Amino acid sequence: MAKKISITPLHDRVVVKAAEPETKSSGGIIIPDTATEKPQQGIVMAVGAGKPEEPMTVKAGNKVLYGKYAGTEITVDGADYLIMRESDILAVV
Repeated sequence: MAKKISITPLHDRVVVKAAEPETKSSGGIIIPDTATEKPQQGIVMAVGAGKPEEPMTVKAGNKVLYGKYAGTEITVDGADYLIMRESDILAVV
């Protein structure tokens, strides 16, 4: 499910591949790029080792929900990802 990437997050950080934003509404109306909202869910691609007192609870391949402004956008090997702390993840779906 989760593709191997060439980046390993440190400590309690995770790398997430954000879901594609919706381009069509439920009524069939096409949403322009300028009006699409930033997705708030994605797939965990890589997980750090965690802190000694707090082991990691998410694993690579988990589908997660995160806050609207969580994480830092990065580009690795031409693909866009978010890197964030595990505490920024709200839920595993």
